[in-house]
Amino acid sequence: MVRGLLLGGAVAALFAGALPAHATDPFDNPPPDKIIIKVATVNGSGCPQGTTAVAVSPDNTAFTVTYSEYLAQIGGGAPSTAFRKNCQLNLRVHVPGGFTYAIASVDYRGFASLQRGANGTQKASYYFQGSPDTASRTHGFNGPYEDNWQATDETDWAQLVWAPCGVERNFNINTELRVNRGSSPTSSTSFMTMDSTDGDISTIYHLAWKECPPK
Repeated sequence: MVRGLLLGGAVAALFAGALPAHATDPFDNPPPDKIIIKVATVNGSGCPQGTTAVAVSPDNTAFTVTYSEYLAQIGGGAPSTAFRKNCQLNLRVHVPGGFTYAIASVDYRGFASLQRGANGTQKASYYFQGSPDTASRTHGFNGPYEDNWQATDETDWAQLVWAPCGVERNFNINTELRVNRGSSPTSSTSFMTMDSTDGDISTIYHLAWKECPPK
């Protein structure tokens, strides 16, 4: 029997969804043991070495990726390549025996300063090592915009991509911020961060759980 758990978070969400009528309460019965997540590799212009951290919540309900220098900008003397920043995380995930998981939702937020005529984009893709299935979501923001931004991605329960039972597969997360000048003045500056005004932001990945079939 499926025991779903869509787990809590802070920013905007990527893949929580509607449960079929026969499913149990999605907030019941997560695995009793802790999940263990370690960063295998981290690469990208938006996450220089030492600026990204991963932590698992104490109640085993979610994991958090924190960035401190994730900034895309155009104008104001910024390098020509600064309009796009990305980060690829390769995570080694250990799941308690007898369970498998899917990424049910992801929450993002940051700050954007977009001049009139400019626009910004946040994009994310997710896949398990060796799997042909990739889930992607894109969110756009149009200037004028001078505020915190928030994005939520969701996927129906039936469309969740589950980790294979009994096998540890690394989980890949690819994120991107992009700022386009559009019709804004060439002298203007626009930027978009995946961090809050105090310098850090936590991106929280919510999980869905189910028991593996007996061997």
